[in-house]
Amino acid sequence: MRIGATLLIAFLLVTALVITCSGQTSAATSAAATSAPGATAIKIDNFSFSPATITVAAGTTVQWTNKDDIPHNVVSSDQAFKSKVLDTDQQFTYTFTKPGTYEYFCSIHPKMKATVIVQ
Repeated sequence: MRIGATLLIAFLLVTALVITCSGQTSAATSAAATSAPGATAIKIDNFSFSPATITVAAGTTVQWTNKDDIPHNVVSSDQAFKSKVLDTDQQFTYTFTKPGTYEYFCSIHPKMKATVIVQ
């Protein structure tokens, strides 16, 4: 009977440890998925924005750099921001101050689409 009680206590301790550790992993993963206010880079290359979707904190400045050999621009669907036409290696920056989902595209090549999620 004493061995059974010891095994039960050991099982409960291991279960509690696993639950505790998995919660810490989830919190660390969530923190990594959202960048702190500062700067975040998006590359324009091969007719695409990379990454296509990012999540940032309010106050973050996003910088787009055209690495393609042809001109592109960056235009939000709600007209919150719009860049000039960017030639190779030119950049555009915008600081996201309000939480929300911002879809944007290249008006020269409208099939190029991406999203910034501000938390």
